[in-house]
Amino acid sequence: MTTDVIVNGRFLTRNGTGVDRVAGELLRAWCPTYGRNHSIRVVTPPGYAVEPDWAAGIRIEHVGGFGGHVWEQVDLPRHCGPGVLLSLCNAGPIARKAQLIMLHDAGVMANPSAYRRAFRLWYTALFSCLARRARVVCTVSKFSAAELNRFVGARLDSLHVIYPSGEHIVRAPPDTGVNARLGLLGRRYVLAVGSLVPNKNLRGVLAAFKLLGEPDIRIVAVGGSNNRIFPEFELEGNTLVRTGYVADAELRALYEGAECLVFPSFYEGFGLPPLEAMHCGCPVIVANRAAMPEICGDAALYCDPSDPQDIARSIRRVLTSTSLREDLQEAGYARARMFTWLRATAQLEELIERCAV
Repeated sequence: MTTDVIVNGRFLTRNGTGVDRVAGELLRAWCPTYGRNHSIRVVTPPGYAVEPDWAAGIRIEHVGGFGGHVWEQVDLPRHCGPGVLLSLCNAGPIARKAQLIMLHDAGVMANPSAYRRAFRLWYTALFSCLARRARVVCTVSKFSAAELNRFVGARLDSLHVIYPSGEHIVRAPPDTGVNARLGLLGRRYVLAVGSLVPNKNLRGVLAAFKLLGEPDIRIVAVGGSNNRIFPEFELEGNTLVRTGYVADAELRALYEGAECLVFPSFYEGFGLPPLEAMHCGCPVIVANRAAMPEICGDAALYCDPSDPQDIARSIRRVLTSTSLREDLQEAGYARARMFTWLRATAQLEELIERCAV
C-alpha cells in the first residue's frame, strides 16, 4: 500500500548546518531507493527555497503566510493533509502526531550557557513535547538517545538510532584551487571544521597551537557562525586562516591536504567532520567525550577538550610521526565504511512504515 509522505522542508530555506546536511543526504539516498513506495510532497515556507537535486520529480509546495518556527507550528500542520510528516532537523509541529521526528542531540539542555536564553527555552519545551507526542522519534547515536532520555524524558526503548555517514564528501572531485585562494600552497596546516561557536572549542585549538610553538603551521577553520543563536565571540591568532562556508569539493581538497583534522568539541551528538575526514585519508583527532568514541572507535586519536596541553600533545604526535599518520589513515578508511547512507535510509524506510500504521 502506498504511503503519503510529507517532507518538512523548512530546512531548505536557510544556510545549511550539519543537521540540515544529514536531512538532505538521507533524502538524497532514500528518494530513489524507496520513493516509489510512497506519494511524496515537500512542503516549505513561502518565498525562496533551495530546490535540491534529490527532489527531482517530487512536488514542492510553498504554503502559508509565516516563516520560521511560526510557519512550522501553524502553517505546516494546516497544509500537511493525511500521511506521515518527515521532520529531520530537530523541529516539527507539536500538533502533529503522525510524524517521524529526528532529534539530533540534547546540546541545548546539556550546555545552556552556550545558547541565548530565548532559543534555549524554546527548544527545551519543543523537544519535550515532540518526544512525547510524535509517533516515531529517532536520533543519531546511542549517546544522544541517552541524553534525550536524561533531559526531556524520551524513553530509551522507543528511541531509534539512525547513524549518518560521511561518504558524501567524496561525491565531487577535490577542488584544489581552494589551497591557492587561501594561501596554503606549500604550507602544512591542521584543519578544524564546524560552526565558529564556543562548543566547537576552536579557542582550545588556538591555545594548543601557542603551546606547540610551530609558527609555520596554519590552522584552517572552516565554518560560519550565527550570533542570533550563540553568544558572540571572536577568534584571534596569527596562525589562523578562516574560510567561512566552502563547497564540498573545496572541503574535500582541504581534508586531503591537511596534516590532520582537530575536532575537540565539548559536546557532539554525532559529528560529521571526523567521518568526512576519514573518507579523505585525513588523520583525525577528536574529543574523548560525548558521541566521539562511539562514532570514531579506534580510528582516531583522543584528547581532553578542556586541556589545551593535551590537544597540543595529540597534534604534535600526528605532526611528528609518519607511521601514526599512516595507521590513522588506514583505520579511518575502515571505520568510515561502516557508516553508509544506504544503510541509514533502510532504517528510515522501516520507521516510516511503522509511523504509517
